[in-house]
Amino acid sequence: MPTRDESIAIMADTFKILGDNTRLKIMLACCKDEMSVSDIAENIGASPSLVSHHLRLMKAYRLIAGRSEGKRVFYGADDDHIKGIISDMLNHVEEE
Repeated sequence: MPTRDESIAIMADTFKILGDNTRLKIMLACCKDEMSVSDIAENIGASPSLVSHHLRLMKAYRLIAGRSEGKRVFYGADDDHIKGIISDMLNHVEEE
């Protein structure tokens, strides 16, 4: 189990990862439903190669998980904690 300082450092890095507009768009899309790279790319208006690049980084930080189905991989939020953080923040910024 990480020390408190290690946990804080991991949290700070995670927020840095989510601080990128493209990664945040990917995260929002993946919180709604599992999607393939091409579906995510179309949904957010980015190239599949750019989406793949960001997904690798997001998987390393356990924000996104992949599930294989045949030759395709579908990506979604890693767990309900991540969905909750994203949902709560979106509600926060959209409230008057």
